[in-house]
Amino acid sequence: MNAPATTELPVLVIGAGPIGLAAAAHLIERGLEPLVLEAGPAAGASVREWSHVRLFSTWAELVDPAAEKLLAPTGWVRPVGATYPTGGDWVTRYLQPLADVLGDRVRYGVTVTGVARAGRDRIVDSGREAQPFTIHLATADGTEERITARAVVDASGTWTTPGPLGGDGLPALGEKAAADRISYRIPDLNDPAVRARYAGRRTAVVGSGASAFTTLVALADLAKKEGDGTHAVWILRRGFSGSTYGGGAADQLPARGALGFATKAAVDAGHASAVTGFRTEAVERGTDGRLTLVAEDGRCTEPLDEVIVLTGFRPDLSFVTEIRLGLDERLQAPVALAPLIDPNVHSCGTVYPHGVNELSHPEQDVYLVGMKSYGRAPTFLAMTGYEQVRSVAAAIAGDREAAERVELTLPETGVCGGAGLFDELGAEETDAGRGGGNGGCCTAPTTLQIGVGAPAPTGGCCATT
Repeated sequence: MNAPATTELPVLVIGAGPIGLAAAAHLIERGLEPLVLEAGPAAGASVREWSHVRLFSTWAELVDPAAEKLLAPTGWVRPVGATYPTGGDWVTRYLQPLADVLGDRVRYGVTVTGVARAGRDRIVDSGREAQPFTIHLATADGTEERITARAVVDASGTWTTPGPLGGDGLPALGEKAAADRISYRIPDLNDPAVRARYAGRRTAVVGSGASAFTTLVALADLAKKEGDGTHAVWILRRGFSGSTYGGGAADQLPARGALGFATKAAVDAGHASAVTGFRTEAVERGTDGRLTLVAEDGRCTEPLDEVIVLTGFRPDLSFVTEIRLGLDERLQAPVALAPLIDPNVHSCGTVYPHGVNELSHPEQDVYLVGMKSYGRAPTFLAMTGYEQVRSVAAAIAGDREAAERVELTLPETGVCGGAGLFDELGAEETDAGRGGGNGGCCTAPTTLQIGVGAPAPTGGCCATT
């Protein structure tokens, strides 16, 4: 029996999160057959882990146009555009319904363990581009499978690989051994068990972005309610500066500015104390089980009951080692995309609408999209991800003109976010944030426009100083 022609094979999409599901919708719109593989038990598995988070993004910025077309015949009603969902809202009111419409095109409990060209390791040139991709899988029960695909769209994100505590990018000495007292997620203090873990305790919060801000504010609120004993120690790898608390009143996003104000208030009120220029080298456990962080310069913290590490995320590239990727040596993002989002250059990252030209690799028909395309950069924007997969689907379908056309316009004032407090804005209060490292980008002002042939902006992500 002859093998099917490459064009008859499905396009593999790795990850059933917001961008992966949007990729599937755009592929269907192009007449291509997607196969979405999700390691978790349901759509939006990673988002479900931060379901208590309220995004800076409004619903108007979180629904992909092609996905909406698939949902419309089912009677699905688009949520009010100006409101801010939590991660849980995003899943139940959009992601899971979209996955349901896709039906058998989405498989759950399937982990991709390897991607390669059929019969070719990464060294072999001969006949490479004519070969389909082979994908090795492991199912929830341990069964191994091998399937083929015409193209690969990796939207697996970075959520499962948070940055470590160590100031050099590696786990600090003793970090793994102290795993029972170290968390890499923003705590959901509405959960009684989680609340009990931090109430009356001294907790270090390591990080300088929206996630750290939100955690500090949540712990300060817990201290107010629980009384003495609850205290946060804010560990900053750098010193204080004018931007330590964000843009404040000058912030393009009032909610993010309010979060910075609330963080400063928590420090000023004594619910949190800041330690600056502290790059952790080791974690030591005392006889009482409490932890002490040791810096590279020899300084030590006072004993800590818990440590929350919020130092950003990084891509898992372990299953694409046989594919020829062109990645920036610093960010692990596609080479052409990296200059637009490099936090070494940009205070908050340049959110420029981009597509197949910036996402292409030496290996044809392989694309990293969504958060994974940003590598270690913390400034991803959901609608930018939707534009990515629109362009990629067009390229795979052979419509190069559409693939290279920009269909998303972002305002020159910039778009950056994470998650934060909304009580100052008259909206519901949140206890968590989304974004790591130096911040995140998840929203856009109401001037956002979508239109065929819209020109790309030249402004940066944040207009803060």
